[in-house]
Amino acid sequence: MSAAGPDLLIGIDAGTSVIKAIAYTFTGQQIACAAIPNRYETGPEGMAIQSLSRTWEDCAGTLRLLGEKVENLARRCAAVAVTGQGDGTWLVGAGNAPVGPAWLWLDARAASTVQQLRAHGSDRARFEATGTGLAACQQGAQLAHMAATAPEALHKAEVALHCKDWLYLNLTDLRRTDPSEASFTFGDFRTRAYRGDVIDALGLTAWRHLLPEIVDGTRTTDPLSASAAAATGLLAGTPVSLGFVDIVSTALGAGIYTRGVHAACSIIGSTGMHMRAMPADAVHLDQDRTGYVIPLPVPGMVARIQSNMAATLNIDWLLHFASDLVSYLDPDVTKADLVPHINEWLLAGKPGQLIYHPYISKAGERGPFVNPAARASIIGLSDEHRFADIVRAVVEGLGMAARDCYEAMGPVPREIRLTGGAVRSRALRSILSATLGAPVRVSDREEAGAAGAAMVAAVAIGAYASMDDCLDDWVMPRLGAVELPDAAMSTLYARGFHAYQGARHGLEPIWDMMAPAGLSSSHVFPENEKRLA
Repeated sequence: MSAAGPDLLIGIDAGTSVIKAIAYTFTGQQIACAAIPNRYETGPEGMAIQSLSRTWEDCAGTLRLLGEKVENLARRCAAVAVTGQGDGTWLVGAGNAPVGPAWLWLDARAASTVQQLRAHGSDRARFEATGTGLAACQQGAQLAHMAATAPEALHKAEVALHCKDWLYLNLTDLRRTDPSEASFTFGDFRTRAYRGDVIDALGLTAWRHLLPEIVDGTRTTDPLSASAAAATGLLAGTPVSLGFVDIVSTALGAGIYTRGVHAACSIIGSTGMHMRAMPADAVHLDQDRTGYVIPLPVPGMVARIQSNMAATLNIDWLLHFASDLVSYLDPDVTKADLVPHINEWLLAGKPGQLIYHPYISKAGERGPFVNPAARASIIGLSDEHRFADIVRAVVEGLGMAARDCYEAMGPVPREIRLTGGAVRSRALRSILSATLGAPVRVSDREEAGAAGAAMVAAVAIGAYASMDDCLDDWVMPRLGAVELPDAAMSTLYARGFHAYQGARHGLEPIWDMMAPAGLSSSHVFPENEKRLA
């Protein structure tokens, strides 16, 4: 322990699959990590829900576990910061008690409401303010759907939070949200504040009171409450900072922005986030009303984002499929047993043989197009293809989807910084780099999201005068060497990308034909009605 006093920061990242608490030095060195698997449930009509109470219990549990790994953690902790999975709706009522389970970003039940809202004339003005295309995963769409189908839940609620906001409430007893989630859902990315016309366009005027106060965690901290101290093992009064949403925190930790360099970053996780940093006044919005613009914890800077609904979820699906087949021969084989074989399958698979559209989510796709009826497909199979070819095609599909997103925002960036568990695979990185036709760099920091949150706290408590100063220590020294794309593979994939895009445009009317009643893209994209005629 430092003789001068507390010398550690704790970053909490409550993701879709796991909740982590990580201790860092003031200069960004990771000291210890504790994690507890996250748990959520799925159900009919695309339902995906999570228990608020259990999520807090698991978060507190990770902090207690961290305390077992770091001697005198409570006294050494200078500040705590929290980030978490974005979008979704976490309703809280009287006495800060949950109003039912949370609707997650995976929940697809608001798809029909999204279609209706996008078809309304006011949606263009909403998009111009937020910079965000409407999708079923977002709190605005989910609240609008609840208001139309289950208003009793909203009547019981006193505040609508996101995951990290719920944890912040339990840590501090304060109902707050941050500028990133508030502005891309209900406000203006330029002012980082709510806008009444955006709330009106979502049909939520009567529910405006559910939106919490916005605070910037780089400027504001609140003390850890006595009850949270008892639950976590930390000291009451410890400063707590509300981090920006997980995709921003992760991109920050991975190097989307470093002192004057407006870089690009792809997060290859359960979902695929593809983003580039730029000044807010340089953003040019597309006509299709897709993607996101989200403030960064850097004055005047935002991330322009296109997001695939599913990235590694496609690999998870394929491994589940394979393990189901293998289990008929050996019941003890699980999906986890197959994960170590991914690299050898990637290397054995024939490149550029098949087209895979990675739209495996029941919520369809949200970037670079919005279509709740979109579904995954494999095109080009023959009797010569084997399982390794399909594995390779799925990963190539992730690269094609990433390129689709970047090209919707302009030219593919000159360098892309990668993060997410999947990019630890050299074979996967080489496929992504060749598919994008761009060099890539990977940070050696494995837990970029928690680090991004902790950096917000580091600035808030004055350990650094600015985020630029913090990034100089926390990010720049950890960026790996530039990995150049294979020229021959890039040429092959450039040809394949045109087929990928052409096939996905051609499949739109087929998705509509196959969609359940009421879940068609034709109401969102009227040109599809001509194709279906």
